[in-house]
Amino acid sequence: MNHDSRNNMAKNVLGGDLIPCSMDPVTGFFRNGKCDTRRDDQGMHTICVLMTDEFLAFSKERGNDLSTPVPEFGFPGLDAGDYWCLCLSRWIQAYDLGMAPLIKLESTHASVLEFIELSMLEEYAAIE
Repeated sequence: MNHDSRNNMAKNVLGGDLIPCSMDPVTGFFRNGKCDTRRDDQGMHTICVLMTDEFLAFSKERGNDLSTPVPEFGFPGLDAGDYWCLCLSRWIQAYDLGMAPLIKLESTHASVLEFIELSMLEEYAAIE
């Protein structure tokens, strides 16, 4: 069965329905605000994170500039305080280097649990 955003069956890491990560700016592989995925999402844009100036600089230094707008792709550029569906491998890399951003658990896709324990994710839960 295909669990992508079009059939609304996606679950979050807490077992509930996957809720939007951000509608302003609009995020997600499908650009529907959700950190949903499917097989052709090679980057696994599945973890909803809270941007900080430190993390934006960290990501830019590693070749993924998330702060500079790219109008031709409809990308506004991110600011500290924005939520964004981040590639899972980038979050793991940031975690390993002590730079992991906070996570919105209700908006993080359940598939993340195949790679990261829930207890670790909970340590990085963003408080809203």
